[in-house]
Amino acid sequence: MTLAPPAAGARDLVPPDGIARTIDSPEGPIYYLETGEGEPLVLCSAWGPQPGSTAWLLYRDALEILSRHRRCVVVELTNYGHTGPVTFHEPTHDVTVRAVVRVMDHLGIEKATCVGTSQGATTVLDLALQHPDRVEALVLGACHASTGGDPYLLANFPGETWRLHEESQADPHDRDKLVRLMRSLWFDESQVTDALIDDLLAFRADHMDHWEATARSVSVPHSNVSALSSLTVPTLVVHGRFDRMVPYEQALLFLANMPSADVLLLNECGHWPPMERPYEWATAVLDFLTRNTLKGLTA
Repeated sequence: MTLAPPAAGARDLVPPDGIARTIDSPEGPIYYLETGEGEPLVLCSAWGPQPGSTAWLLYRDALEILSRHRRCVVVELTNYGHTGPVTFHEPTHDVTVRAVVRVMDHLGIEKATCVGTSQGATTVLDLALQHPDRVEALVLGACHASTGGDPYLLANFPGETWRLHEESQADPHDRDKLVRLMRSLWFDESQVTDALIDDLLAFRADHMDHWEATARSVSVPHSNVSALSSLTVPTLVVHGRFDRMVPYEQALLFLANMPSADVLLLNECGHWPPMERPYEWATAVLDFLTRNTLKGLTA
């Protein structure tokens, strides 16, 4: 399936006509993308500028590949894109887990391989812990296991990108602070174009209710590290070598604690592998899905 580009000037944040959906919930609207046919693949979007980190921004190029083989359902994180606004006082990932479950229920998806990057990856990990009957395999990366982060052995905490994020969140209309944040997300800083920054600033201006809801919220820390060994579903961890938000040593935590986890480290890649290395990331996901299918046939 070929996805036609959206209108000029909005390619970075807005999907083409026909794939965006919204459902109502007790916590407000939940926004998701749906494209492709076949077995469902449930994806969750990523942490980043808030608001502004939309599902389309992260996955648009990877979906071009994945949607040829799978029915892709991409749920946006609460308060980051169009989903919300929601004010909460609990682990932030629990809020998005509920959104993912509601979309799966709405679409009649009982069980699926669940995919995420950054906060979206921690969300699908939490989903597997809270609802193990809904998750048949996991693709993670650029993430912590826990709400509030995990202790690092070598790297400083918090990292450079988190500090830049805090500065940008405190002054959401400041262009220079947003540029510095976005440049820290990629190895290739040339991807931070004037057009992208223009789109992000316009999106933030239109969704300040999401920013205000987050400002009123408290994310309660919750560690999942001790529970990782209970996750025996096939798992692939894809991490960028030059991730300045979550250092790649974090991928080794999953390797050490999850008995079925394999790790793929992508060179010349920052915090958003599906956007910066979309071909390599998407083909790794498809190879992982194929291996699991073959294992099922020969078991």
